[in-house]
Amino acid sequence: MTADYSILIDEQTWAFIDRTNSFYPPDSIDYSVARQREVYNTMCRAFFTGYPEAVSSADRFIDARNHRIPVRIYEKLGSDPEAACLYFHGGGFVVGGLESHDDVCAELCDATGFRIISVDYRLAPEHLHPAAFRDCLAAFEHVASTSELPIILCGDSAGGNLAAAVTHHIRHHERAPIGQVLIYPGLGGETDQGSYLEHAEAPMLTTRDTIYYANIRGGGFNWSTDPRFAPLNDPDFSGLPDTIVISAECDPLSDDGRNYCDKVSAAGGKAIWNNEPGLVHGYLRARHGVDRARASFRRITTAVHLLGQGRWPGQL
Repeated sequence: MTADYSILIDEQTWAFIDRTNSFYPPDSIDYSVARQREVYNTMCRAFFTGYPEAVSSADRFIDARNHRIPVRIYEKLGSDPEAACLYFHGGGFVVGGLESHDDVCAELCDATGFRIISVDYRLAPEHLHPAAFRDCLAAFEHVASTSELPIILCGDSAGGNLAAAVTHHIRHHERAPIGQVLIYPGLGGETDQGSYLEHAEAPMLTTRDTIYYANIRGGGFNWSTDPRFAPLNDPDFSGLPDTIVISAECDPLSDDGRNYCDKVSAAGGKAIWNNEPGLVHGYLRARHGVDRARASFRRITTAVHLLGQGRWPGQL
């Protein structure tokens, strides 16, 4: 049974969807990758809201084997950061970068006072899996070796996948993250059941889209048994840090968040899954114009803040 979005989605969210689609039409999945990036970047610039007054950023590079990984580091004036938060942006592993989530990271810095490090990992199809994972892992290892601050991993959509994948990989590292916050992540769930069926034609992201991006990232190869590609399929969920997953109800990926948290809890870890009513994939860009998205962004920043302080919220 498919969802009735005329009931689930409110007028503010529909206005956000319509504005987004005016830049990034539903059939853009059939565009060339170069054209998709151009459209996505134009759309992100249109939603850019600037930095909070107290926040500044600086661009740096991390050396990783035979290439350099660009990062953008955000600091809040007058704040002594209690933690460092590595942020991995969304974009289906194909689009996005330091600019696409620039104001999101600046506002996350302002709300928490933490040092935020946004990672410009390599994109597909030029760089297939596991290139993006390796860049995010290298960024973590750099921060862990150069800072004594507790580390939080955070990301949205594709970035949520990468945050979870890195967390699984380094859970036994002496500087393992103390928490992870995953925002409407795609974690490798089965695309023929649950929310992938109920929300197969959801506004902003369809099930077809998720399959398309997975194929591009994997170069057409089935990586579903590789937890670096599909963290949900890791046979071992033990030893993971405190986990908060915030999904969008009207999104084929929503069950990935539910199932992931269930596995963390079953393995003895702490996990909270929030499925935001009536929201759609990509709603971070709606945080200034949609009341539901604004409230959810407050929950996201609260989650990052509490986990970075080593505190468990219980509920959001």
